[in-house]
Parts: sequence; structure tokens; C-alpha cells
Amino acid sequence: MLADIEAPDFDARNCKTKKFLMSVINKIKDSKIVAIIRGANPPDVKNIVMALLNGGIRILEITLNSPGALSIIEELSELADDRLVLGAGTVLDANEAKDAISAGAKFIISPSVNPDVITATKNAGAISIPGAFTATEIYTAYKMGGDIIKVFPASVGSQYIRDIRGPFPHIPLMPTGGINLQNIQEYLQTGAVAVGIGTALVDTKKKVTEEYLSELQTTTAKFAAEVNNSSKK
Repeated sequence: MLADIEAPDFDARNCKTKKFLMSVINKIKDSKIVAIIRGANPPDVKNIVMALLNGGIRILEITLNSPGALSIIEELSELADDRLVLGAGTVLDANEAKDAISAGAKFIISPSVNPDVITATKNAGAISIPGAFTATEIYTAYKMGGDIIKVFPASVGSQYIRDIRGPFPHIPLMPTGGINLQNIQEYLQTGAVAVGIGTALVDTKKKVTEEYLSELQTTTAKFAAEVNNSSKK
């Protein structure tokens, strides 16, 4: 039962767990891009993931409203190496969070501020990335234990991220929604620690052919190059 979940005792975490959590957060911050895979045909996911990795993106989110999401996370986590950090997205309740972490997810992303999801995620030793939009929601999500706050939808524009960072420069923000090759630089220059990218990168409505995978790897490399260019500015 959700009501039975106790608030996490953050100080009780051992050093090994803290070091692991920081390594995941640092990998997200270093990579800057979380690629969102939503609704892919399960047999196609491995090929999609390889195209993303070969193109230079290594932080991947499998949304739980995708077919066979938990099985995909489990299978990919068994194959994961230092290049791949795998998480679950569209996590709506505490049981989903626990199931995804048991399957191998290292971070949990939700579309809203759900205290039970945050608590379950932290208690299970994973990174919590709750979704929020208003200043109140963002601050509340962070105070509840969110490690990074997903600002969703970010399609309102990069200036909104700049405005939010004014009163909250200490809160790590990850704008998601509406980010593409044309505007990713704008969002990265706001000081956001990372961005979430969905159909602008992985369009699962397209048939997964060799041609599509080649195009996906090329597009991925372009996004990765934008991250590198941003770090030089």
C-alpha cells in the first residue's frame, strides 16, 4: 500500500550507495541528453539502443507505457556496460517505480510530482527525476528528494528555464518536451543539467529498417555534437 511507504532516511545510506548514485547523476550531467524510447516494438529496441550508443548518446529512458517495458529494461540492463545508463519513464505510482528498479532501472522519471514515487525510488536506491512545471511544483519536488527535476513540458521555450533558475539556481533542471536539433543549444545554455528528447530523436512510429537505424545514428551524432559545441561556449 502506498500509505505504508516510509519516508527515506537519506543519512542512513551507506557510502557505496551514495557513490553509486552520484556516479549515475554525474553520467546524466556529463552526457546532457536523455533519449526517450516510447512505444517501440520490443524486437526493435536493441537495434534502436545500439544506434543511439554508436551515435554517442548513452542515457536511455524506456517509458513504462511501452509494450513489454519491464522485460525490455531487464534485458537491456543485463547487457549494459559502462556506456549505458538505463532508466524508466512515465512512472505513475510507487509499485511501478519498485518494479522498474527491480528490473534494472537506475533512474525513475515521472510526469508529475508524486511523493510516493519519489519516496519509493529513493528507498530503493535509485535516482528520482520527478516531472514538474510551476515554480511551486519544482521547489516541492526538489524538497521531497528529487535529484533532478524534469521541467515538463518545456515547449514553452528556453526563457522559461532561465526564469526558473533565477530563484532556484541550486535545483538541477532537465527540460523535456519540444527540444530538437534547432533549439537544444538554447536549452543547454540556460544552465539545465540535461535535456530529455523524445520523437525528435527516436520516432517509434517509423518502421525500423537498416535505413532508419542509419539515419537514427546520424541524428544521434548530430545531437551529441550540439552537446559538445555547447560545452565549448
